[in-house]
Amino acid sequence: MSSPKFDTCFFEQYAQISLSALLGREFDCLVNRDRPDLQSTDDHSIGIEVTRAMEESRRAEEELLKDISGVTPAARDEETRQILESGYGYGLKAGKYIGVKELSYWSMALPMRRILAIKVSKAGSGFYGRFDKMGLFVFSRDNLGEPDALHAMRYTMSLQKNNDIRYNRLYLADVDDLFVCNLDDGLRESSRLVRYQISQEQRREFYLEAVRITK
Repeated sequence: MSSPKFDTCFFEQYAQISLSALLGREFDCLVNRDRPDLQSTDDHSIGIEVTRAMEESRRAEEELLKDISGVTPAARDEETRQILESGYGYGLKAGKYIGVKELSYWSMALPMRRILAIKVSKAGSGFYGRFDKMGLFVFSRDNLGEPDALHAMRYTMSLQKNNDIRYNRLYLADVDDLFVCNLDDGLRESSRLVRYQISQEQRREFYLEAVRITK
C-alpha cells in the first residue's frame, strides 16, 4: 500500500496561522508560495522560509516511529480520531503524536545548527530573493527553552553577519511556544527575544485551520 501523500503546505499554513494569531494582522496577508514558503501578496514586503529541525539519533528515530498515529496504543479519543483521519498530528495531543503523512517530513529533518547554517547560506546567496523583511520559521520536535532559543539566535546572527541579504526575524516553534528573535542590528540582546506561550485551545485552533486549508 502506498503511503498517503504528504504536503508541506500543512506546516506552512500552521506557521502563517500562528504568526497571525500571536503577532498580529501584519501576517494576515501572507500566502503559501515557494522560495520562500510564505510571502506577502505584493511580493516584496515580507518573505518567510519555513523549515524543521529535530535530533538526529537512533533514539529519536525509534521514538518517531512509535509516535506515528495509529501505531502507539492509545485511547481513541476525539483528538486521536482527528489525527488519524487527517494524517497530521502537530498541535494535538501536546505534540506527542505525529500523523502518518508527517513521517517523511520529520524523519528527514536536520538538527537545529545544521538547518540554520543551510538556510542562512541560501538566503545570503539570493536564493529566496529580496524582501523588506525576511524571516526564518523553524519547527522543532523537541521542547525548546529560552537558553535554546538564545543559542539559536546568536548562532544565526554570527552566520549572517557578513551577508548582504539577512533574516530580520527567527521564529522558533515547538508545540507549546513560539520564540520570536529580532536579528536586526543595533539592539541589546535583552530586547531581542520574546516568548509567546501557546495554549491547548490555540494549538487545537491552529491545527484545525491548517488541516482545513491543506485539504
